[in-house]
Formats: sequence, structure tokens, C-alpha cells
Amino acid sequence: MKIALIANPCSGGKRGGKLIPVVKKKLKDRNIKFDIFITEYHQHALDIVKNLSVNDYDSVVSLGGDGTNYEVLNGLLKFHGKNNIPPLGIIPVGRGNSFARDLDIMTTDDGILALARQNTRPVDVCSFTQARERFYFVNMTGFGFVTDAARTAVGFKFLGDLSYIIGVLYRTIKLAFHKMELEIDGNIIGGKNCFVEFCNSRFTGGNMLIAPDAKIDDGFFDVVILGPLSRISMMCTFPKLFKGLHGQNPAFKFIRAKKATVYTTPSKVLLPDGEIFGKTPAKINIHPKLVRYFS
Repeated sequence: MKIALIANPCSGGKRGGKLIPVVKKKLKDRNIKFDIFITEYHQHALDIVKNLSVNDYDSVVSLGGDGTNYEVLNGLLKFHGKNNIPPLGIIPVGRGNSFARDLDIMTTDDGILALARQNTRPVDVCSFTQARERFYFVNMTGFGFVTDAARTAVGFKFLGDLSYIIGVLYRTIKLAFHKMELEIDGNIIGGKNCFVEFCNSRFTGGNMLIAPDAKIDDGFFDVVILGPLSRISMMCTFPKLFKGLHGQNPAFKFIRAKKATVYTTPSKVLLPDGEIFGKTPAKINIHPKLVRYFS
């Protein structure tokens, strides 16, 4: 077996760089051959994959977090086509690693073991459009409070997981709502909104179980909608996200869907797989079992 290993040394607060030699040794111990490509700037993984001879490899593997996997996925689907890509792998070293959890990959050793077993599973892929250009994600994208909290957390990323909690607290103090019109499989939902998440997998921000019933291979994405609520209600509900019990708050709605179109006033920034990119309006679609991942 031979893999293309796309390694992000800056992931996980530069933990990725420290683990590269460790991972290389463990791959050799498992008799997994590899060519390693080190990213040097944001979206470098996308450029690396664009120019990659994918037919030379049995898998393209990201050593990084959700953002690195996002770039690898988009590079493969945009520049190599869905019928010409090998299975994907993840060796998680990021701050969140949310999507890897649905593959039962919690550690770097789990990621390497998944490659060694050579067992893959089909995975749905979601897409969103921006100015007629399509972008792909396998974890989730959304807008509103969750995205705003992530944007705030960027300024505190040196604090690791604590950065997102700081983002949530800050955005709770500044709590505001926007107008939204959301069409889900032909049905319209409108009014004031706090946030919406389009979830292919279950977790966000690492271990927050935002979409408890989502499955990565069922042909649907789960839409999590939070309407207006008080600051006290927000603070009381936030801890429940870690156990997937936030649905006890009636301000939440959960809908399974195959396609959605969203408009907001004002326009809101998107957060595909942890990347702060894109804005509303946007169209979301599901592509059932479009790729395979080692699991």
C-alpha cells in the first residue's frame, strides 16, 4: 500500500509539525509506503492535491484537522473528478477533528490503524454553491451564532479548545439575531434566527454533539436550527451540546433534508468544516456515498 500524505505542520497549535516524524516511523513500522507533502500556507493542501498524480496512490491521507481534510477533499473532487479518486484517510492532529470521530478515529494511532486494516466505508458528501462555484464538505457548514463564535475563537486559538468557549461566551454577551428564509426540500422556514447548521456528521468544535442523529452514509444531511432565545437560555443550553441534549430546548428544530436554499439579512458568513469561507445566500446539496474513507 502506498499513500500520499498531506501534512499540515501548523494544525493543532503546531502539534502537527511535532508529530510528523512520529507518524512517518509508525507508517514504516506498518509497511505503509508514503510520499509526504508538507503544507506551507493556507489552502496549500488544495494546490498540492491539484497537481497530484492520484493514480500513483492507494489513498490520499490528511495529517491535520478538519480544515486540512476539507482542502484535500475539495482538491480531489474539483480537479480529479469523482470517478478518479482513491479512498481518503485521516490522521487527526487538529484542534477539533470533528469529522474523524464519525469514522471512529480519535487519535493518530487510530488513523494509522485504519490505513493498515485497509477497510473503507462509503461517505456522503455535501456541497454548497458560491457564485455558481461548488465547494464540498463532509462535516458541516452553517451560519449565525456558531460561525460568529468560531470567528472570535480564531483570535484565541493559542488557548486550544478553550478558544471556542471564549468565542461562545463573547457572542452570548453580544447575542443578536438575523432574518432568515430557509427552503428545505420545498418547505419554507422564515423569521428571526440565531443559527443554522447543515450537518453531515455529528460533532462540531471537537466533541460538541450538535447533530446526534446524523449519519455520514444515509443520503441526508441534518439541519439544526436555533431560533431566538435569551442569553440565560443560551448559557443553560450550551453545556448540553456536549451530550447532544440541547434539543430539550424548544428553540431548537431538527430536520433531515436532501437540499436547502438559504437567504439571510444581513448576509452571514459560512463555516464549512471549520473553514471561515463563503456567505449567504447559498444552496446546500447532498451527494450520497460520493467518496470512501478508511475507518
